Amino acid sequence: MKRINFSLVARAALAGVVVYMAPASGQQGGGEAAPIYEIKLPLGFRDWKLISVARVGGIVNDLRVKLGNDVAIETYREGKLPFPDGTIIARLAYRAVTSEENNKAFRAAGERQGVPPEQTTKLLAESLVAGPATNVQFMVKDSKKYASTGGWGFAQFTDGKPDDKAVHETCFSCHVPAKDRDFVFTRYAP
Repeated sequence: MKRINFSLVARAALAGVVVYMAPASGQQGGGEAAPIYEIKLPLGFRDWKLISVARVGGIVNDLRVKLGNDVAIETYREGKLPFPDGTIIARLAYRAVTSEENNKAFRAAGERQGVPPEQTTKLLAESLVAGPATNVQFMVKDSKKYASTGGWGFAQFTDGKPDDKAVHETCFSCHVPAKDRDFVFTRYAP
């Protein structure tokens, strides 16, 4: 029974992410370059393939969709490090919001399966879906251009505009703990 409910929650979360990905903040590509690394929003990045989905709780409270260009996806699939030049990894973040619509559907499904409502509620907790977009980040691999930062350039955009220099000055230091994985935290979830 727990397995069925977990499956329902997982499907709803993924569906929520897919539904809310398209309109996020009008970030369609091009525009101003981010400071320090001079990276622009890559055209067509919303059509890249899925690498993974993550949730960060607490005060951050967001859902993160990780996408990769063809070079990134091929490297992930081959399981080879380091990532080659030309790799671009995108992270799209959305505020996690409760979906009462999903919660009602899960409770109804549980009732049809004979699960008491209080048990369904305990198993379900709450259905979270992607709400408003918060920002999008990129890692761009160019071992010569970004030699001082492990071969990676970084960019963060909010509402289609690059965030300020102070934000970008912290990017590489956050990725240092993942040095043994070529500074990339995200694992591939095929």
